Amino acid sequence: MIHKVFSVTHRGLDGHLVEIEAGISYEMPNFIIVGLPDAAVQEAKERVKHALINSGFAFPKRRITINLAPADIKKEGPAFDLALALSILMCSNQMSVDLSKSLFVGELALDGSLRPTKGILPAAIFAKKHGFGNIFVPPHNQDEAALVSGIKVIPVPDLKSVVNHLNQISIINETLRTKVGQQKQEYDSDMKYVKGQDQAKRALEIAASGAHNILMSGPPGSGKTLLARTLPTILPELSDEEILEVTKIYSIAGLLSREQPVIKIRPFRAPHHSSSGVALVGGGTNPKPGEISLAHRGILFLDELPEFPRSALEHLRQPLEDGIIAISRAQGTFQYPARFILVASQNPCPCGYATDPERECTCSMNQRIQYKKKISGPLLDRIDLHMEVPRVPIEKIQTDEEAESSATIRDRVKIAHDIQHKRFEGLNINYNSEMRPQDLNRFCELNHDTRKLLKQAAEKMHLTTRSYYRIIKLARTIADLEQNQNIETKHIAEALQYRQQS
Repeated sequence: MIHKVFSVTHRGLDGHLVEIEAGISYEMPNFIIVGLPDAAVQEAKERVKHALINSGFAFPKRRITINLAPADIKKEGPAFDLALALSILMCSNQMSVDLSKSLFVGELALDGSLRPTKGILPAAIFAKKHGFGNIFVPPHNQDEAALVSGIKVIPVPDLKSVVNHLNQISIINETLRTKVGQQKQEYDSDMKYVKGQDQAKRALEIAASGAHNILMSGPPGSGKTLLARTLPTILPELSDEEILEVTKIYSIAGLLSREQPVIKIRPFRAPHHSSSGVALVGGGTNPKPGEISLAHRGILFLDELPEFPRSALEHLRQPLEDGIIAISRAQGTFQYPARFILVASQNPCPCGYATDPERECTCSMNQRIQYKKKISGPLLDRIDLHMEVPRVPIEKIQTDEEAESSATIRDRVKIAHDIQHKRFEGLNINYNSEMRPQDLNRFCELNHDTRKLLKQAAEKMHLTTRSYYRIIKLARTIADLEQNQNIETKHIAEALQYRQQS
C-alpha cells in the first residue's frame, strides 16, 4: 500500500508542495529515491536508515521505493529527512495515523535528533496558505515558524518524539506565536559626530525619506564611508510587513539563527569590490539570494564604485528600476525582491584629488576619462542624488560643537515615511521612489511655474525621460519632508541640484 507524507520545497521565495510516496516490494533489499533529488536528498538514505534504527524502529529489509512528487521539480537539501522517515514507518505498518493535514520539515541526525534547516518561514506561510493545520519543525526553527498565525507549530526534538506525538502517546506542546514587534536599534555612530558635510547630510536625509539612490564623490578621507555607515541611524524601524519580507529572504538564504529568528533591523550590506555579478544579484546552479536581495528594505553600500567589475555593476540596472531580480535557469525563473537604497561612493579620479583644492591631481586627462568610463551612463541615470563630498576644513574637525543628532533627523524621516504610507495606502507602493510614471499625475501634480522650471532644466541639462521622472519623485520627497502637500518651485530647484548633468 502506498502512503503519502507532505513536505515542501522552494523555488525562489515560493513554496511548492512535495508529496512523499513510499512503497515496499518483496524483492532484493534496496533503498531508492526518485523524483529529481539532488545529492543531499540521495544521501538522506543513510541518515534516515540509521535514524530509524537508533530510534528503536525496524528498517525494512525489502526494496523501498520513495517518490518525491511532482517529479519535474528539483528537490534539494536535507529538509525532507523527517518526512522520508515517517513515510517508511507508515508503509511498513510501524505506525498508522492520518497525516493529510500536516507538513514535515527537518534534517535527521544519525541518532534520530532533528537539526535546523533553512526556509522554515516560507514553508510555514505555504502550509497556512494551502490549508495544513500543523507544521512539524526542528526546535531550533520553532520561533521562525511561529511568526505565522493560524497554524500549529510543533517543535520535535527527535524522530521518536514525533512518532509518540502522532500516536498520542506523549503530546508535544505547540509553540506560542512569535510576536513580530519592532526593535529599537542601538548604533555606535551618530550624525552629530560627523564634522561638517551639511549638504551631504541633507542629501542622505532625502535619500532615507524617499528610498532614493545616492552617489557620493570626493577625495580620500572626506567622510564618504563614514556618512554611508551612519545612514542606518536616521532610518525608522521596519514595519511588521517589512520584517516578514526581510526575514523570509534571510530564511531562504539560511542566515537566521536561534538567537535571531526574526530580522527586525534594516539590513546594511557592504560587499567588497571584488564581488562578482552572481554575488551581487544572486544565482548559482540552484539560485540563491544575492546581496541586493539581502539588502531588501535596507541599504546596499558599494564603496569605491568604479573598482567593481563593470559587468557586475551592469547587473544592477533591472533591479534598480523594478525592485525585483529575475534569475533564469534551465529549470525555470526565480524571482527575489530587491527594494533597497543604493549608497555608492567614489573618488573623482584614480589618485583621488581631482576636486581637492589643496592637493594636486597626478592623473592625466586620459586616466580620468578611463576611470569615469568604468561606470556606465544608464547606471548613473538610475541614481537620484549625485553629491560632491569635499575635504572638511581643519577648523571644523577640531571644533567641539555637535551637529544635529541622528534621532532628530530620524523623526523627520519618520514623518515623511508616514505621509507616504498614507498616500499609497492600498497600492503596491511604499515610498516615493517606487512610483510608476502613471502614478506621477495623481500624486505629483505640478503648477505652471514648476513645469516651466522643469522644462528649462530638461532642455539645458539634456535630461532623459527617466531623469525627468526621477527629479519629480525627488521633489515629492523634499516636499514631504516639509510636510507640504504641493510640489513647489523650490522643491524642483533643490532636486535639480542633485542631478548629474549630461
